[in-house]
Amino acid sequence: MDKEFEITHTQEEWQERLSKEEYHVLREKGTERAFTGAYWNHKAPGNYLCAGCGNELFGSDTKYESGTGWPSFWAPLTPDAIGTETDYAFGMARVEVHCSRCGGHLGHVFSDGPKPTGQRYCLNSVSLEFEPES
Repeated sequence: MDKEFEITHTQEEWQERLSKEEYHVLREKGTERAFTGAYWNHKAPGNYLCAGCGNELFGSDTKYESGTGWPSFWAPLTPDAIGTETDYAFGMARVEVHCSRCGGHLGHVFSDGPKPTGQRYCLNSVSLEFEPES
């Protein structure tokens, strides 16, 4: 990753801190298989945090069932919680979503979501941790 983020580690440090699957998704921009992650069908109230650094990203109040098999949200908790950049992998242009604090890859955002934003933040469960509402 070329950008400067608040939380940085060497490749070796990330490999020590993250599981193999977390490293693949967060640091190598991988994707978990649909309908396999812990949060695609998760409905408890609370917040979703970056599994790499604990940054608060999305709230359960903006989570919805998109039918894709991945956790989907129509808005982040705050606009500066995430960053985006165009991803040209697989011969098409998509908008990648990453954690604004550590740069970890979270998934992609599409403009086919529900109102009020029309956005579908389609994320990998493995890139997230869940903090239940207290």
